[in-house]
Amino acid sequence: MFKWLLLFAGVGLLYLWIKGKKQAELNTGNASKPNQNKPHKVAAAPEAMVQCQCCKVHLPESEALIFEDRFYCSKEHLQALDSQGWVGDARWRISPNQDVRPEQVQPDLAVIHHISLPPGEFRNQSSSHHIVDFFQNKLDPNGHPYFAQIADQKVSSHFLITRSGELIQFVSTHDKAWHAGKSNFQGREKCNDFSIGIELEGDGDTSFEDAQYLVLAKLIKKLLSTYPLLQFAGHSDIAPDRKTDPGISFDWKKFQKETAISIEKLPFGISAR
Repeated sequence: MFKWLLLFAGVGLLYLWIKGKKQAELNTGNASKPNQNKPHKVAAAPEAMVQCQCCKVHLPESEALIFEDRFYCSKEHLQALDSQGWVGDARWRISPNQDVRPEQVQPDLAVIHHISLPPGEFRNQSSSHHIVDFFQNKLDPNGHPYFAQIADQKVSSHFLITRSGELIQFVSTHDKAWHAGKSNFQGREKCNDFSIGIELEGDGDTSFEDAQYLVLAKLIKKLLSTYPLLQFAGHSDIAPDRKTDPGISFDWKKFQKETAISIEKLPFGISAR
């Protein structure tokens, strides 16, 4: 009898061992399969990192300020003149009409111009895109009779301020734009070498817009933060035999008041001319 009890006990233990092994295998198999009914976390894709155009710091794209596909870490840097000579909140339209300044020459003169293409057309419709084309050597000579006369000229300026107050930059302030031509400032010739050219969309007969003076004042503040020795003149002041811009419609008194620059920085005075 005892022998049979041992046999039954052995069979029972074997049954329990086999059953436990099968359950363990089943549990292992289930663990390797995702539970369709149970919520599970999905790993988030890492956020793209971008670089501030001004200070070159890296930051998540969601935290950056974006202007024309450029990234900035702060409003201050967006609105600044950066170390490469570019204004962050200007629209950049690079002109091929430029070259390097003479070695160790920093700009100490800002020259104010006016320009309108076709002449006077800004009174009727937006036409500043023709100026951009002109400075980029893309002006269509068939687009207007006047364009055929100037399409082959190689001209640029560092900045253009449109009638609506849009700021466009064509050349870094570190480099030389071709805006002054034959010129002389206080006995120094070739003013392009040491100057920054600023074009205002307009002509000599029409008053400039308040928005243009406002943007001009902000631009001057940025320029002076980098070039504190800047003086200011009109194109007619440095090329009186050839040029009349910015003309009698440019309000030098308003310019001086809104920029808060000293009279000493305006060697030709603040009278209309």
